[in-house]
Amino acid sequence: MTASAQPPVRHRRRVTRRRALIAGSTALGITGAAIVTTTLLSPAGAASVWPTASGSKAVASTIKVSGTYDGKLTKFSGKGELGGSGQDEGQDPIFELADGAVLKNVIIGTPGADGVHCKGSCTLQNVWWLDVGEDAASFKGTSSSAVYKVIGGGAKNGSDKVLQFNGAGRLVVTGFRVENSGKLVRSCGNCKKQFKRTIVLSDIDVVAPLKVIAGVNANFGDTVTMSKIRIQGDPKKKVRTCVRFKGNDTGKEPTEIGTGADGTTCKFSSSDITYT
Repeated sequence: MTASAQPPVRHRRRVTRRRALIAGSTALGITGAAIVTTTLLSPAGAASVWPTASGSKAVASTIKVSGTYDGKLTKFSGKGELGGSGQDEGQDPIFELADGAVLKNVIIGTPGADGVHCKGSCTLQNVWWLDVGEDAASFKGTSSSAVYKVIGGGAKNGSDKVLQFNGAGRLVVTGFRVENSGKLVRSCGNCKKQFKRTIVLSDIDVVAPLKVIAGVNANFGDTVTMSKIRIQGDPKKKVRTCVRFKGNDTGKEPTEIGTGADGTTCKFSSSDITYT
């Protein structure tokens, strides 16, 4: 485990889960040493069983990570200044990732403060949020070439947003599970500085209730592509797949302008969404 700061003291051919994980990681551009095939990693596809923590740590100040931080399925929760779990804006995160950092095999418990912040390109691999506070993860890089990857893991009980996309670049989410939350992904609708944002969602399990899978700003050129989206427990199809907004940089509430696939901003077909 390496980090810039440690937690303060205070078929025909049968496809195995391991082979599928490696194939999926390769498709995302993760090869070589970055693929760690231990029992701590999620199997291919969104996991159906939430992990059991190997231990727990309460942290009072943000853990800043550069390089790779392997939590070995430790459950981290906030205390003191990180002891919040509400929707107040501006909370500090449990983890802050420098550009290029990797956070893996981590469970974020309660209180979860503002989860994880990525200051640039980052990879979140097998990261789980048991009770989302303000947001589970926020992506804040300012480069159009930034790439944020969420591989495996899951989040539940997020009353508003789970993944908050404030910065520029491309967000790729695969093999993820979301339960009982507001929005899986939201492109910031009223940030002071706005960007074009690209979102790719694949192999996602949505367990209702969920209000929206993705919310994006059509007027800033955002796009979201969806495939292999499985929605569970929603016989009346109340979960909205993709909602288009007219975003702004003035701080006002963005205006909703459309919903569903349109081939330009929201890119998917009916076969990409299944109900179980």
